[in-house]
Amino acid sequence: MTIKSTFTLTSAVVAAAILVAACGGGGGGGSSSPAAGTPASAPGSASAPSSASSPVTGTQPTPQYAADSATLAMFNQVNAYRQQCGFPAVQQNTVLDQAAQAHAMWEGLNNTVADNETAGQQGFTGVSYLDRAVHFGFPSTGVVGAGVSAAYYTTSNLSEAEYGQTLVNEWISTVYHSQAILTPVKTIGIGEYETAFSGSPEVWGSMSLLNTEMQQLTTSGPITFPCQGTTGVPYKAVSESPTPPNTSGPWGTPVIVMGNATDTLVLTSGTMTDPSGNIINLQLIDSANDPNKLTQPYAAVAYPATPLAPNTTYTVNVSGTVNGTAFTRPFTFTTGNIVG
Repeated sequence: MTIKSTFTLTSAVVAAAILVAACGGGGGGGSSSPAAGTPASAPGSASAPSSASSPVTGTQPTPQYAADSATLAMFNQVNAYRQQCGFPAVQQNTVLDQAAQAHAMWEGLNNTVADNETAGQQGFTGVSYLDRAVHFGFPSTGVVGAGVSAAYYTTSNLSEAEYGQTLVNEWISTVYHSQAILTPVKTIGIGEYETAFSGSPEVWGSMSLLNTEMQQLTTSGPITFPCQGTTGVPYKAVSESPTPPNTSGPWGTPVIVMGNATDTLVLTSGTMTDPSGNIINLQLIDSANDPNKLTQPYAAVAYPATPLAPNTTYTVNVSGTVNGTAFTRPFTFTTGNIVG
């Protein structure tokens, strides 16, 4: 999956709640100028699992990323989002790290954001997320999961941790990339690379969430992100490729609904209610109706077609079926002052 955004951060930066003024389009690396509307490819995924899988090496029991690094911040932010709603934590895999770091560097060297690399370009290590993982020693068979890529530039010099957190907030605020962040696998590789545009920092990021098996999420029906009590999530997203259906500009916090790998989810209704009692009817995407054919059968998304308000508590109610059995998920969550 890829996101390419041009971000201008305001002069006021608050820890864990970065104030952002954002617009869609492409950003430039080095001395080149931004190319508005730079196309980004569709969300990336690995191949379907086979009956025979190979052992995964390089998985670390505790993260080994450098202290105060963007990559450690990305790792911690992903797990903070996953664990607060019951998704299993991911573990660092150093083989996937190499693949993700190489891809982030490829993005910066070639001034582009894309899932797939092109042979012959600077820094090429493989076409797809899986190809690059295999290049560095990951198993080549039975692999499941997804990858994400993004870039942005800022007018402020942020900390490395803020660079990493901003990348993850870009992904979690979107309709398709958020599904990848919450993929039920147990290993992750993270890469981050920095260049400059007109004297301002430009940050390129990539993550691979791949493994030879899916993790069981739940024994009591689908789980969601956000979930009851979640706070501080981005209240709007400004760009994604492909563009979420039925949007004509920025959209609001998506609700990701996910079951186990063998489940089939169908959404039938979804609403958010603001503190004044105004009801927002949500757009519903599952594998049966997704026009972009990217949502897996075990996942679904309900999202507002327009932005939410910052620092506001919303009451959510989403309903549907899992393997033909009805479910309902009511909860409240609170947005932060963050733009994804």
